[in-house]
Amino acid sequence: MSQMTANGLAVEGLHARGARRRWLAPLLLGLSALVMVLGASVGSTGLDALWQAVRDPVAWQIVMDIRLPRTVGAWLTGALLGLSGAVAQGLFRNPLADPFLLGSASGAVLGVAVLLVFSGTPVAAASWWLKLGLTGGAFLGALGGVLLTLLLAQGVQHTLRLLLAGVVVGYVLGAVKDLVTLSAPDVLSSMLAFVLGNTGLLGWSACGVLALVLVPLLVLSAATARVLDGLSLGESTAFSLGLPLTPMRALLVAVLALGTGAAVAQAGLIGFVGLAAPHLVRGLLRVTHGPLLLLSAITGGLLLSVADIAARVLIAPQELPVGVLTAVLGGSYLLWLMYRRTRGGGG
Repeated sequence: MSQMTANGLAVEGLHARGARRRWLAPLLLGLSALVMVLGASVGSTGLDALWQAVRDPVAWQIVMDIRLPRTVGAWLTGALLGLSGAVAQGLFRNPLADPFLLGSASGAVLGVAVLLVFSGTPVAAASWWLKLGLTGGAFLGALGGVLLTLLLAQGVQHTLRLLLAGVVVGYVLGAVKDLVTLSAPDVLSSMLAFVLGNTGLLGWSACGVLALVLVPLLVLSAATARVLDGLSLGESTAFSLGLPLTPMRALLVAVLALGTGAAVAQAGLIGFVGLAAPHLVRGLLRVTHGPLLLLSAITGGLLLSVADIAARVLIAPQELPVGVLTAVLGGSYLLWLMYRRTRGGGG
C-alpha cells in the first residue's frame, strides 16, 4: 500500500513539474511584454502614458526612436547573456560558471577596442555595418579569450585550473585593451561606456544585430542540449552514450563566444545576468538542458529589462550605468546563494 502511495506521489510530482514547465515560458514572455511597455513609458521626466504620446508627434518619436529600441535591445542583450550563462554552466559542469569568467569578456572588449581605434568612429555614431563589425570583432575576441583559457588549463577536466586560467587571461587581455585605448584617447569615452555597461547606446540597428545572433544561437544550443545533459552525468557517462563530445564542445564554445561577444559589442560589460538567470530557472523547476536554455534566455531578458528601467528611475533625471546596477544586485544574490549553500552544507 505504501509503495502505491509513493508511486502516486511521484506521478503527481511529475505532472506538477510538467504543468509548471508549460506555463512558465508563457508567463515569463508575458511579463517581458509588460516590462517592455513600461520601459517604453519611462523617460528622464518620469513615467509617461503611451496613449498621450500618440497625440504628440515629438513624444511619439522619442518613444519609437529612443525608449522602445533601448528596452527591446536590453531584453535581447539579457537573453543572450542568460543563454550564454546556461551554456557555460552546462559545458563546464560548474553552477557558478559565468559567460564572462573564462576570458570571453576581456577578449570581447579588446576586439571592440581594436575596431574602434581603427575605425575612428564613436559607438553612438556607428552605422549598421560598423555595429555588425563590432559584433564580429567581439566574437573573435571572446572566442580567442576562451580558447586561450582552455589552452592554458589543458581542457575542462580541472575546474580550479580552468578558473585560474580564466582569471589570468582576463587580466592579460584587459591590460592589452588598456594599452590599445591609451594609444587612441578619442575612444576612451566609448570604452568607458562599454566597461560600465550602457543600454542607452542601443538603437534599432543594435536590436537587429542582437536578434540576428540570438535566433540561430537558440537553435544551435537546442541541438546540443542532449550533449549538455550527458555531460551533467559525467565525462565517462557522456562518452559511453556515444555522444560526439569533441565537435559538440567546439560548437558550444562558439555559441558561448558569439553570445557573449554580441552582448558586449552592443551594450558593454553587464555582469551577473548570465550567472543568475539559470539559477533562477532551476529554483523554479527541475528541467533538462533543452527547456533550461530557452527559459534562461527569457529570464535573462526579463532581468536586464527590469534592471534597465531601475537604472533610469533610481536617480532620475540622471541614469545609473546598468552594468553597475546588475553588479550590485547580482553580487548580493551570489552572496545570498553562497550563504544558503554554506548553511545547507553545515546542516
